[in-house]
Amino acid sequence: MPVMLDDAARTAQQAADALGVRLGQIAKSIIFRRKSDDAAVLVVTSGDRRVDERKVEALVCSDGKRVGRADADFVKAKTGFSIGGVSPVGHITQAVVLVDLSLMRFDEVWAAAGHPHAVFKLMPQELELLTGAPVVDTAVDLDEESIAREQAIAQVTERSRTVDAAGDVVPSPCISVCRIGAETGLCQGCFRTLEEISAWARSGPDAQREVWRTIGQRMAAPQA
Repeated sequence: MPVMLDDAARTAQQAADALGVRLGQIAKSIIFRRKSDDAAVLVVTSGDRRVDERKVEALVCSDGKRVGRADADFVKAKTGFSIGGVSPVGHITQAVVLVDLSLMRFDEVWAAAGHPHAVFKLMPQELELLTGAPVVDTAVDLDEESIAREQAIAQVTERSRTVDAAGDVVPSPCISVCRIGAETGLCQGCFRTLEEISAWARSGPDAQREVWRTIGQRMAAPQA
């Protein structure tokens, strides 16, 4: 059953914010144009991943040709959907479909339901069955530092959901990864400064909630 959002979710981040889920749980549909035969190539990947075109080409271009990004007219003609609302299923023409391995990290994911305001929930394994697509690695490789940061964000985000708007007890952001980054001055586990960590136990609930808000902003900030 599709869920209708109050506002259009044309990006994975907008959908994640509206649903209150992790960015990676958004199964975004990226359409490429295979140059050898003008076929649509659909890659369904996690919202926190970027697609590596070279990996896609190695999987779908046996003739050594290339794929290119599809424009809005091509996407509409091949799928029947507009960019921002492309469902992974129900296309008006047959597409070459790949499901990225990154989606298998989650028990549930959310995909566009054919309209910028509409999404639906399913298990990644159901997505695999519905599309009949292979589960493959199409994502840009992450270095170890990026992977560690992603894992820390996931753990801290999960803990942040236990922070009440009111009340005298505010959970600590600490996830037992206590390393201060030389460049950022922030703990690589909980995204606090050393001063914020030291002051936590002496701070009142309102001040602690403010630290949580600051942590959220730091985790959302793009990395150089």
